[in-house]
Amino acid sequence: MNYLQEYSSFLKLLADESSKIIRQYFRTKINFEQKSDASPVTIADKKAEEKLRELISKNFPHHGIIGEEFGNENSDAEFVWVLDPIDGTKSFICGALSFGTLIALLHNGRPVLGVINHPILDEFLIGDNSITLLNEVPVNVSNQSELYKSVLLTTDHLNAEKYLNKEKFNQLINSVNIYRNWGDCYGYYLLATGYADIMIDPIMSVWDKMALIPIVRGAGGIITDCEGNSPEKGTNILAANSFLHQQVVKFLT
Repeated sequence: MNYLQEYSSFLKLLADESSKIIRQYFRTKINFEQKSDASPVTIADKKAEEKLRELISKNFPHHGIIGEEFGNENSDAEFVWVLDPIDGTKSFICGALSFGTLIALLHNGRPVLGVINHPILDEFLIGDNSITLLNEVPVNVSNQSELYKSVLLTTDHLNAEKYLNKEKFNQLINSVNIYRNWGDCYGYYLLATGYADIMIDPIMSVWDKMALIPIVRGAGGIITDCEGNSPEKGTNILAANSFLHQQVVKFLT
């Protein structure tokens, strides 16, 4: 099956409809709650996921759904949608642009389509493990092969120190050209479009990572956990171009 051809129009609909909701609340004075894991959630997160679920249930009633805000529904189905309505809620709350909506489609547990949608920037990134398109134009990871010239990103430096080997991670930082915390899905967007070379997240949930896998692979990159194993099963993520990926694995293991 050509999943991109089959589902791309529907994925664009999901992105557009959730964007309408998110834009209503961006840079407005909204309250947020602390979830059990101490991460914030807003009314925009909840309403956007509700809309995504409504559209999926209407169009594909036999498909399953895994969502960050409202849990699992028929999650052992052949096709399952994985939703993170606002990936980067802290950025959203602070009025920063580095957030987006993550949507993945799994077939028998394997991510076959992924979307990073930026509601404010009006940028729709979709990948199917073979090709990645930004607003319908193919994009690729960088061809930077020298670590000392590379750009390394992570979402939160404190998480890197908490969940990775602090000494090894600092050695990696000192070996690259630029290190920044331009993270969440925006970091993977920069990687897939060739503006960054390495993206590391030391702790990830299923809704954080599934959409990223087809996007990074479709752009010609490699995505694994930080030890070089399957990203689907890992609790962290390392994404890079093919020249740098193994070099980074060696630093972290």
